[in-house]
Amino acid sequence: MPNQLLIIKNITHEGPGLLEPLLHTHDISADVVDLSQGGTFSDPRNYRAVVVLGGPQSANDATPAMQHKLKQIEQIVAEGIPYLGICLGMQLLIKAAGGRVLPCPQKEIGFFGADGDPYDIALTNTGKNDPLFAGLDDTIRVFQLHGETVELAPSGTELLATGAHCRHQAVKVGTNAYGLQCHFELTRTMFADWLTTDHDLKQMDYQILLGQFDTIYEEYTATGRTLMKNFLACANLV
Repeated sequence: MPNQLLIIKNITHEGPGLLEPLLHTHDISADVVDLSQGGTFSDPRNYRAVVVLGGPQSANDATPAMQHKLKQIEQIVAEGIPYLGICLGMQLLIKAAGGRVLPCPQKEIGFFGADGDPYDIALTNTGKNDPLFAGLDDTIRVFQLHGETVELAPSGTELLATGAHCRHQAVKVGTNAYGLQCHFELTRTMFADWLTTDHDLKQMDYQILLGQFDTIYEEYTATGRTLMKNFLACANLV
């Protein structure tokens, strides 16, 4: 096996972020494939784990490329390959597992909702006991950037964390396929790039958003590193 981890980028600027230095620290080899630049979602059975990142597309897009992604993720679930999906990556997981992807009651963008309350997620009882969230608080501050949410399949999926507006924030399909609606992977450099690239973020105040990130930087980074390392442990890579 040439590389242990497959990382799928759905758009160039949404990369692995905080996961990347952990791969170097633990000497984990990875293939990073950018589908927006013509890359191919190769056979997941050639890897010990798969990470699918966010992007502006919808899991409901009726395109050959989207159907191929869903087929590959269906295979991941069927084969029991450890999986972490972030934002679009979570929505793809839920659709591949028989759930639905729907418009959010309201878009979630940034660190604070329209009511002025910070975006956070609350672990369910199942989430509190899941190894993905080991060492983390029961309530976690998060960054949001999505206009769609999910409806879980009747069986086979567990809800690990909830949000106030879009309820389904962290899920688990089977024994080792995880989905996170919110973003835990951001570095400061990566976030600054998003602010000048993402359509929704460009409509907001650059300096205010960057300041909000800096305010919770230490907490956010510690949480992201812990969660990413927990996933690598769940995948038996560390």
